[in-house]
Amino acid sequence: MNGAAEPRQPRRTAPVGLFVSAIAGLRQSVAAIVALTYVARDMGPLLWVGLAVAVTILAINLLVAGLSWHRLTFHVGDEDIRVESGIVSRTARSVPYERIQDVSLEQGLLARLFGLVVVRFETGAGGADDIALTYLTEAEGEELRGLVRRRRDQDAPLAADGLADVPDDPATVLFAMGPRRVLTYGAFEFSLAVVAVIFGVTQQFDFLLPFDIWDLEEWEQRLAGSGARLVALGTTAQVIGALIGVAALLLIGFATGIVRTLLREWGFVLEKTERGFRRRRGLLTRTDVVMPIHRVQAMRIGTRIVRRMFGWHGLKFVSLAQDAGTANHVVAPFGKVEELWPVACEAGFAPPADDLVWQQAVRAYRNDSVMLVAIVPAVLSLVPIAMGYPWFAAIPLAVGAALVVGELIAWRNTHHALDPHQVLSRSGWLAPGLEIAPRVKLQSVDFRQGPLARRHGYGTLHLGLAGGTFAIGGVAVERARELRAAILASVTATDYSDLNR
Repeated sequence: MNGAAEPRQPRRTAPVGLFVSAIAGLRQSVAAIVALTYVARDMGPLLWVGLAVAVTILAINLLVAGLSWHRLTFHVGDEDIRVESGIVSRTARSVPYERIQDVSLEQGLLARLFGLVVVRFETGAGGADDIALTYLTEAEGEELRGLVRRRRDQDAPLAADGLADVPDDPATVLFAMGPRRVLTYGAFEFSLAVVAVIFGVTQQFDFLLPFDIWDLEEWEQRLAGSGARLVALGTTAQVIGALIGVAALLLIGFATGIVRTLLREWGFVLEKTERGFRRRRGLLTRTDVVMPIHRVQAMRIGTRIVRRMFGWHGLKFVSLAQDAGTANHVVAPFGKVEELWPVACEAGFAPPADDLVWQQAVRAYRNDSVMLVAIVPAVLSLVPIAMGYPWFAAIPLAVGAALVVGELIAWRNTHHALDPHQVLSRSGWLAPGLEIAPRVKLQSVDFRQGPLARRHGYGTLHLGLAGGTFAIGGVAVERARELRAAILASVTATDYSDLNR
């Protein structure tokens, strides 16, 4: 083994990744270049100055990318992965194989065109604590991922280059979304984000516009003629025009939701392999994430009020493996309940039994919640009354009434239960959901009470998971003691060294 380790030298990422990194860095300067070129378009030599600046920025990006590539090396050792990087100051990071939960592959649009991937080593810490290699070829990424899995789970001899041939795991498709399903999903993802972006762009680059679009007097002058013609058309035409405007806004919202969903969920496939759940999705940016089954800590089946009318739900897993910096993995974003439960069962969860006894949050919890949401609107309603405008008090009172009704409905939909193997919680009405955590994966029990809760004999039960916290609100003190005793019995009987291996 020692003789095999000597020839292995530090390696560099794919050279073609230089251009991908340079172009990606150029995007940060596009706005400034466009603005400079626009301003100088009629100024003769200044236009060439703007183009020269653009070329200079591109050259600087290429130089920085080249230096970063030359200074970044990685070494596949017998015990760990070592990465050294930095142009001025050097940073060396080492991650033992046993600490690597899995290796995810990510592909942006440019990376896909060049057959490159970002290889991310997930340690469970998330964020900056994970290390990544930008970019490797697809073949190198798959090879390195297979190697890390084998070195993590068992001893495997390495070739002279530090890599080894690893066959692909056999996979079973658990959930997939075709184009029709993705389009249907997008129709429920209404969004006016593009409108907000347009407003933001106009604020940032208002100097490029022919007039100040935020000047009301300017608009009045420009619309004077059109406004006169609109008034002449009559009330009916004005109403039709307003409806067309609303319809256009709705069309933009639906189109934005569909496009965003297509970009994010295109080609969605969830598979079960020997290594765990493998999820691939994305049109422009393609992600390939594997989540070990034993790392799954909890699950949530959730929906929204409109989707619920059509029977559509989504499934998430809470896992130690990170997914874009969060522990929540979307494993089935849009499906029927009968499609989601088989996926959940593969992770060891079980649907609630028909005879399961559900406990509702205590009435004191409901009363305190109603009081807290009603206080502010009630106080605000006194302001217009004191100023001599009592009719305006109806606005905060109406808002307060809506909030009170919302809290009452939320309370009616808040329940929890305990079966021999799981803790279950149902909550929400605008976005109702069912959360389940295995009792054997719970690591702690924390009962918290605020001043009102302490006075009225209830609190919130926080159940500690390795990937987060499972909270149950409105639990009576005596009930909390019963739950804590039952859960702690499961906790003390769990061998975590074996469970999380």
